[in-house]
Amino acid sequence: MIKIFTDAATKGNPGPTGLGIIIIANHKQIQLAIPVDKESMDNHHGEFAAAHFGFKYLIDHFSNNETILFYTDSRILSDAIGKNYTKRYQKELAALNPLLQHFPTVVTQWIPESQNRGAHNLANQALHKIE
Repeated sequence: MIKIFTDAATKGNPGPTGLGIIIIANHKQIQLAIPVDKESMDNHHGEFAAAHFGFKYLIDHFSNNETILFYTDSRILSDAIGKNYTKRYQKELAALNPLLQHFPTVVTQWIPESQNRGAHNLANQALHKIE
């Protein structure tokens, strides 16, 4: 079982964005802070981008028979995955779905921001690298 936490931080709306990802697997923690300065995005697009990058990392570094527990503080992202529908972010959801389907079981859970501080801090660190 692998746990993944993702978050995005955006300066301006839209603006430069930092992505934060924490992966907990095999009693180890992997921390990723990714600055995204080539394109300007709003925070919701950033949340989808963080999930996309995180699941791409999982695919590249772990077996495809893992169970994934995915935590996000973005209601829009968690609802879109749960319903397999979103009004404004269809393109982002369509890009994310094949990554989610790579694993036999992905449980997505919304968590309050206070329980996602690690990914949040990494997203802010990535954002500060841009400035």
